[in-house]
Amino acid sequence: MTMTRDEQAPTFVERERTCIATRTRMPEGNLLRMVARPDGDVTRVVPDPRRRMSGRGAWITPTLEAWAVADKRRAFGRALKVSANADANPVREYLESLGAQADTAPRGLGDREPTNGKT
Repeated sequence: MTMTRDEQAPTFVERERTCIATRTRMPEGNLLRMVARPDGDVTRVVPDPRRRMSGRGAWITPTLEAWAVADKRRAFGRALKVSANADANPVREYLESLGAQADTAPRGLGDREPTNGKT
């Protein structure tokens, strides 16, 4: 039995989000979600890589360069609708740990260097 055009399964389209630093739209799988969490007198912006935390979220390109741009523009507080003094250092620390993991990750088979001058 063949399916008609109307009976075919719908294709999955990933939602797009806007990076608060670069203002570019990308699929949400390419961005890091962040949420604001009160911590005493300070509001901390924390990463939400699994996208499960409750509350208003903001999205950023997961690079330290994008974090620096967003921090300079005070985009974290504005995007999350919290005080401009929101502490986004937990996001920076998370991004730094991602970079450290990438630097220490084992190389893939496609990245192997030739041995004995052979490819």
